[in-house]
Amino acid sequence: MAELVLPPKMDLLRKDLGDLVSHIDAKGVYGAILLSSRRGLRIEVDNSVESVIQDPPRDGSVVTAFDGETVHEHSLCGFDAVATEKRVKELCNTISSSKPVAFRIGPERKGVYATPMEIDPASLTTEQKLDRCRDLHRRTTELARDVINVRLSYIEGNEYSVFRSAKADLAQRVQRLVLYLVVIVGGPDGSRAYDMARRSGTCGWEGLEFTDDELESLVQSAHALLGAERVEPGEHTVITSPGVSGVLCHESFGHGVETDMFVKERARAARYLGKVVASPLVSIYDDPSLPGGFGSYYFDDEGWLASPTQIVEAGILRRGITDLYSATVLGLERTANGRRQDFTRKAYARMSNTFFGRGETPVSDLFAQVEDGVYLEKWSSGMEDPLGWGVQVTCHVGREIKNGKVTERVFSPVALTGYVPKVLRSISAVGDSFALEGGHCGKGYKETVRASDGGPHLLLRARLG
Repeated sequence: MAELVLPPKMDLLRKDLGDLVSHIDAKGVYGAILLSSRRGLRIEVDNSVESVIQDPPRDGSVVTAFDGETVHEHSLCGFDAVATEKRVKELCNTISSSKPVAFRIGPERKGVYATPMEIDPASLTTEQKLDRCRDLHRRTTELARDVINVRLSYIEGNEYSVFRSAKADLAQRVQRLVLYLVVIVGGPDGSRAYDMARRSGTCGWEGLEFTDDELESLVQSAHALLGAERVEPGEHTVITSPGVSGVLCHESFGHGVETDMFVKERARAARYLGKVVASPLVSIYDDPSLPGGFGSYYFDDEGWLASPTQIVEAGILRRGITDLYSATVLGLERTANGRRQDFTRKAYARMSNTFFGRGETPVSDLFAQVEDGVYLEKWSSGMEDPLGWGVQVTCHVGREIKNGKVTERVFSPVALTGYVPKVLRSISAVGDSFALEGGHCGKGYKETVRASDGGPHLLLRARLG
């Protein structure tokens, strides 16, 4: 077990949770209590401005009772034992006694977990973190005279959670870090261009380092974008980088298989379970247990231990990702994807680390197969239509491929669009590479959680514009 020191008030209340849950269970329903504590820090550095913003603390509890048909919940701020007991009693008074719940609430599970780190951000002062950001800004700015600005964003999220039910007694600390770096350069004609890089993960500060070679490459890429063209609209042979592959995965069989959307009849994927939706080379996973992934955790906000879920197997849609409610109502297998934005929000089926499985084709062999095509190297945004199955991935950088080689011709921006099964069925080779990129994922326009996506390089056909 990992060493974990919980915030004092959370740790004190944790000792009472077993007795409190038993009061709910006595009503003949499933009872659970989640304690959640979140802290955040953002540091911004560019040529003219520095800022340090400490997020307001988000400490609170969620008391849950579920009779197999309706979820009853109360949430409250902080970790006060008297207030929590009052909420439990109020919740019990609103529930009629019923037969014991028949749905599967899982096996016995106990554990204490914490993100492994070499340099814990908690061991650094805010001033030390700011100094590290200043140093990276300086190193990047000094690489070329025509670097007009360097914008750096450091985002830190520290989450503690405790979950207790009749079957579960769990606690975890998850440390998430993101570092965004944007380089803006100018041309002799007054033109401007930028490129960006990021580091993210559940990790310590050691996961955010950039080498001098990586910074030099970023500046050179920004220079190349000064001469970027627009791609000719139409069908193209395309190779996607792991980052672009990940956004395609996230928008196609990520959101589209969050099974609360099945309950609402807003996802076309619900009608394709057990059917072919992609090339037989394609496998898609969601895995919150993946070490270091920005969307990783040890258990979800409903106390289900993290484990991988294979969504697509050899081109066949096998299953979606579930929370407790959608799994119960639809009679589906429970997966560890019941997630809340914070203690004030309900749990939904949400992605964690969603990715295409690694293939066997060396990346150089993928490029060798392309006489005329486009390498989509960096993404900027993505959109999906879970009901219509349309997908769009907007890329910041595309590069021409001629006779198996990437040329100096650059396109920006480039939008990949299409009907999800058509795009995924066109995949003719899957690379042996693999990488993940992290960020923030909304449910529609709200309910934000941390997630990552990725995979290998993919060779496919798609419409670009």
